[in-house]
Amino acid sequence: MIVGAGIGGLAAAGALRRVGVDVEIHEQASELRAAGSALSLTANARVALRCLGIDLDVERRGQVYPELHFRTATGRPIRTVRFAHLGDRVGAQNVAIHRGELHRALLAEAGDPPIRLGSAARRFHRHHGGIRVEFADGTSADGDLLIGADGFGSAVRRQLVGPERPREPGYVCWLATVAYRHHLVREGYAAHYWGRGQRFGLVHLGGDHVYWWGTRNMPPEAARDWRGGRDEILHAYAGWADEVVATVAATADAAVISVPARDRPALRRWGDGAVTLLGDAAHPMLPSLGQGAAMAVEDAVVLARCLAGATDLPGALRRYEAARRDRTRRMIRQAHSLSRIEQLASPAGDLARRAYLRWLPTRLVDRRNLADLTFPDALPAAGR
Repeated sequence: MIVGAGIGGLAAAGALRRVGVDVEIHEQASELRAAGSALSLTANARVALRCLGIDLDVERRGQVYPELHFRTATGRPIRTVRFAHLGDRVGAQNVAIHRGELHRALLAEAGDPPIRLGSAARRFHRHHGGIRVEFADGTSADGDLLIGADGFGSAVRRQLVGPERPREPGYVCWLATVAYRHHLVREGYAAHYWGRGQRFGLVHLGGDHVYWWGTRNMPPEAARDWRGGRDEILHAYAGWADEVVATVAATADAAVISVPARDRPALRRWGDGAVTLLGDAAHPMLPSLGQGAAMAVEDAVVLARCLAGATDLPGALRRYEAARRDRTRRMIRQAHSLSRIEQLASPAGDLARRAYLRWLPTRLVDRRNLADLTFPDALPAAGR
């Protein structure tokens, strides 16, 4: 049983289908649709899927971005980080894709599994050698294994590790996808604009669509309860580069999604017995690396490979967790540290940040990016 039909849950369903494991998905939403805007499906996720023979045709569904431009708030270049040659080395390119497109591709790969909507998991317990999950509507379901892919507020995680408080660095994230083209935003364009205490990302999604995101420092409680609109965002980016202002101005209020920046410290224990976690339920991270979706996809592939032909199911889950723990812990730590640098608000901090990025040797930039973009193919030996 998979709880959650987001990117992680559907990736797990498709990966498990490839190794002959039947799945049943339970989703708390009343309809099956992808919430959110767009995302990066980085090379490591694509290579991971290829290990199971899965090709989601994401280059047709989205847009390859061969490089990432870093600019000041007014659009002056700071540095361009090139990804294409790293993609050639690892065997795939980074792709920007709308979450809905990726959702549909993963659902097709999963092969129309049983999906029960309106099923909000509340608790689980062991039952006749398996797992029984109880739902908010009073119903229950039984299975051999339970995979908690139910996101940041995971009910499965809460029962496994107890109540937790998220880490909230104190900024809001705005996200939107809009049908709009600017003459500076050409095919494959991807750029981050850095201001003091706020940033803006602008990515061409293919055709006439662009994806943008913005951040702004504010108290955590304000970020949690932000209810402004496009005009407030426009005011926040007044005086920024023309393509930034024009893209926000072309966005309807209803298209803007607001989420507070938050993550959680890495867990030492992801599961118990026939229960485990996957994706944001296991390792929610700040968006600074653009690796959240990729980590969920990697999880799904490693989980499937550990379960393929397994007779000791809890043992297979522990192998999966052992294989994923160090890499996801490093990603959480990197994203958290980078976020602090990206959101610096003081003039001195802003100046130091730009100087560091401009003069950091290319070999070091490539080394760090290559480590992130390389899917670690090895699995722990059975019995470890």
